[in-house]
Amino acid sequence: MKDPYQIVQTVLVTEKGTKLSESHNQYTFKVGRDANKLEIRHAVETLFEVKVAAVNVMNRQGKVKRLRSAKFGRRPAWKKAIVTLKEGKIEILS
Repeated sequence: MKDPYQIVQTVLVTEKGTKLSESHNQYTFKVGRDANKLEIRHAVETLFEVKVAAVNVMNRQGKVKRLRSAKFGRRPAWKKAIVTLKEGKIEILS
């Protein structure tokens, strides 16, 4: 298995994520693009010492951005994971 710190890159703190954590015990993470559900589950359980019930993943496309000239560029694509916990909480310091 890979290093958990390479799989879970950061915790996403948004309004929607805060509501999910309060009501459904779900947390959102930015994860490595090559990580699968089993690796994400193992990494979250190792890093935060909680039990994971389910993992949902989404591949997010990078936004198209215009440069100073008429050329168009693209931000990099990334993967987002929503992790549902069986019990316990993850303390997020903002």
